[in-house]
Amino acid sequence: MNTEQIAWFGSIFTLGAAAGGLGAMLLNDLIGRKISIMVSAVPSTVGYIVMGAAQVTWMLHLGRFLTGIAGGMTAASIPVYISEISHPKVRGALGSCPQVTAVFGALSLYVLGLVLPWRWLAVVGEFPALLMLLLLCFMPDSPRYLVSCGQRDKALKALEWLRGPNSEFTTEFSRIEFSISSQGKIQWSDLKIPFYYKPILISTLMRFLQQMTGITPILVFLEPIFLKTDVFLEPKYDAALVGIIRLMSVGIAATLMDKAGRKALLYASGFLMFLSTLTMNMYSHNSHCPSGNLTGTMLTQDPAGASAFHAITLIPLISTMVFIFGYAMGWGPITWLLMSEILPLGARGITSGLCVVVSWLTAFVLTHVFMHVVEAYGLFVPFLFFSVVCVVNIIFTAVCVPETRNRSLEEIENYFRTGRKFTILDG
Repeated sequence: MNTEQIAWFGSIFTLGAAAGGLGAMLLNDLIGRKISIMVSAVPSTVGYIVMGAAQVTWMLHLGRFLTGIAGGMTAASIPVYISEISHPKVRGALGSCPQVTAVFGALSLYVLGLVLPWRWLAVVGEFPALLMLLLLCFMPDSPRYLVSCGQRDKALKALEWLRGPNSEFTTEFSRIEFSISSQGKIQWSDLKIPFYYKPILISTLMRFLQQMTGITPILVFLEPIFLKTDVFLEPKYDAALVGIIRLMSVGIAATLMDKAGRKALLYASGFLMFLSTLTMNMYSHNSHCPSGNLTGTMLTQDPAGASAFHAITLIPLISTMVFIFGYAMGWGPITWLLMSEILPLGARGITSGLCVVVSWLTAFVLTHVFMHVVEAYGLFVPFLFFSVVCVVNIIFTAVCVPETRNRSLEEIENYFRTGRKFTILDG
């Protein structure tokens, strides 16, 4: 592939994800969160089949686009579904699970990529989607969604299954009914009310800023970045190492989410990403980075390693690991979690899809432009931009993001409705 083909292959997934987010805007409220997730298994499976059987480049692009559609649908539906079925005391940990499993999946592909041809990787990719489809058959739909659809008895039964028959699920159910009865279907005129526009703006801007940190192009073009910065190990092994670091960091985030709070992790995350991107900017600005077609360079590179080890080449490897660690402990999982927590129920299905569309369209632009900018100006330009964005993220967290730790979804809705502190006590 040439640079343009590489850019399209890396970025077309995000276009598919944006399309999937648009579909989820309709499906989340039309057929429910659970069924929307199950439907995503169709484009996922078909996409991997197309990639595994690809004979020409456009088949690879089509497969990436279809798997992107599935990714966009699940990105809009899974966080909402988890937040609506989780108890407030464990919602942070459970809300981190999508990010944990996504990281585990990426790490699995890195590791399998060391021993399997890429066509077999596509075949392996079909199994998680089919397994998800099977296991979701045994799960109930969201009680909040069922109440909003007027299916009270089914919602009560679902909540009893989720909480256990000996829990105080009837009290929680009464709160859910009261919260839903106090709001209806969102109308365009409602967007001028702070109860709606504040959480929608916060959620959308968080997803936008999450992608503006550069996480998607850095992960997509991880091996070329390592090649350009003369990292001493083979790029594929460096990628697997970063995958391990990423999995460790989301595990830490999952354990701390309900203890340290969301905002503390966002501050730490933004600061670590700022330090790492600034370090990468300074390193790439003051050292020579090879230019030219990356694929051709990688194919002709001496597998035994043509250059000797230099300690300074540890800098880009460590900086990338710190960036991944910082992102995965804060701005990675928490943006998904907060989106599903602060959006009002009447707008949750549609707006979660909107957030996904904004997120993945931003990712598409950055991913498509990234390699062209690197070819023209070097790595230091995009990493300087990413470091500035990280500073903006820290400021945004301080000014706009509420702390939702140990708060029920009804308390969070009341916070935006009244404009005051949380006033509904959770038993």
